[in-house]
Amino acid sequence: MGVLNKPGGNAMSTLYPVTRRRFFGGVATAVGVLGLKPGIRLWSQAAQGQRQQRTADEYDALAKLANNENPYGPPESVLKAMTNAFKYANRYGYPDGGITEAIAKHHGVQNEHVMLGAGSGEILDIACTALLQDGKKVVGVEPSYNILYQHAASLKADQIKLPLLKDFTQDIPAMIRAVKQNYRDVGFVYLCNPNNPTGRTVSRQDVARLLDGIPEDIPVLIDEAYHHFVEDPAYATSIPYVLEGRQVIIARTFSKIAALAGMRLGYAVAPRDLLQRMRPFSTGSINAVVKWGGVAALNDTASQAWVKKVTVEERTKATSQLNAMGYETIPSECNFFMVNLRKPIQPVIEEFRKKGVLVGRPFPPLMEHLRVSIGTPAEMTKFMTAFREILPATKASG
Repeated sequence: MGVLNKPGGNAMSTLYPVTRRRFFGGVATAVGVLGLKPGIRLWSQAAQGQRQQRTADEYDALAKLANNENPYGPPESVLKAMTNAFKYANRYGYPDGGITEAIAKHHGVQNEHVMLGAGSGEILDIACTALLQDGKKVVGVEPSYNILYQHAASLKADQIKLPLLKDFTQDIPAMIRAVKQNYRDVGFVYLCNPNNPTGRTVSRQDVARLLDGIPEDIPVLIDEAYHHFVEDPAYATSIPYVLEGRQVIIARTFSKIAALAGMRLGYAVAPRDLLQRMRPFSTGSINAVVKWGGVAALNDTASQAWVKKVTVEERTKATSQLNAMGYETIPSECNFFMVNLRKPIQPVIEEFRKKGVLVGRPFPPLMEHLRVSIGTPAEMTKFMTAFREILPATKASG
């Protein structure tokens, strides 16, 4: 099994074959004890829908490039913190490592500006439930993270979904017009930045343009799940707007660069009045283990920098190879990219699966664009080998 060098001069196994197996065997028990009660929605399942069930060996053999995960797993610092937290598996009023305080300090806000969630998916669901009552609508673009729109639809809330521009960026002037035209009916604006599935960012100037261009009492939910991968100097986090008292909700997750997707931890940073509207709908289903892991992840900036570095390297390598074959890719600032196959992608997804490679689902209306998550070097090599076997090299269309 190959290894990659991680911060500190140690070797990071690409799969943690022994430590992680023992660790996550315990997690299965602890999660059941710590809060995933019957009747509480399991966000990891709800967000991804019904999946084909595979044995552990079958799953481990696949190149998993479908869900924008960190393929290297949690660093040793996080694994150690979570393992030590198992002593609280039998307790309710356990010490939580100071996770809320750690997040608040990390962003320079007060504790009252932070709300935890079982992944950022729960934050999005809570925002929908709290802000889309009484016939309110959400304004956003399509494609974007469609799980939010599914949450809105489950509440029978209308969605005003605007098309992307020709360069696949979000149309800020159109969003402003849509809000003004539907002012009395808008519950909130959804801005995924960077956007999933395209990987395109909204510049700090355009975020300011949006906030200044709509009525100041309209909340804007800014989903920064992929913030940590961005290199574009025109981009900036929108958390400073919370300190200004603007009606913004920033959603963050530990599922991506921190590699805790299976453990479910995210949070919102927002003004106190907005969080007061949202807190009654929180499930409180976050377990003790991941809270301690989250604190360790915030502190381990070296590991996150390493993950970003190798991810960007593999993304650049893959997109360059695809471009050389004649396939256009959308410029991405995330741990994934989209490639234009110029043919319907659904049959192609199945062809990749037959070759042991999982790739992204369809994202209407971009039905000829395939989203590919960035995996380990070995997984990306497997992807490129399968791509060449499934799709011939061709000249790019003029």
